[in-house]
Amino acid sequence: MTISTYAARTDVPVDRSQSEIRSLLQRYGADGFMFAETHEQAQLAFKMKDRRIVFRLPLPTRDEFSKPGAWKQAMRTKWRSLLLCSKAKLETVATGIESFDDAFMAHIMLPSGETMSEWAGREENQRALMAGGNVPLLPAPS
Repeated sequence: MTISTYAARTDVPVDRSQSEIRSLLQRYGADGFMFAETHEQAQLAFKMKDRRIVFRLPLPTRDEFSKPGAWKQAMRTKWRSLLLCSKAKLETVATGIESFDDAFMAHIMLPSGETMSEWAGREENQRALMAGGNVPLLPAPS
């Protein structure tokens, strides 16, 4: 697993990052929080603006690291990065750079339990999305 250089040396414990994420989301009006974790993945879920949002965070496994303490460092880095991501998305919404739905589109949970990103990534949906051909990056001049 590749670990970012952002927060690579943080000593902030995971539970403190989670607490900061929760406080941040509450300040921006979110409610109904959930943190869940397995060996391979953590989830942050919350409700905001009548949407259920879920971030699925792939976690490093202990056997990926040979140095003592490296796994714990990778975990701290992951959670600090999720805090940064959350701050950035909420701030772009607050300043009008993008709408809430645009900022969180990939993480909106559908009635099926999938996120929009998971739904769009399914093979049959990829085929349907690509059936129209390539869309130009910029519109044609008028």
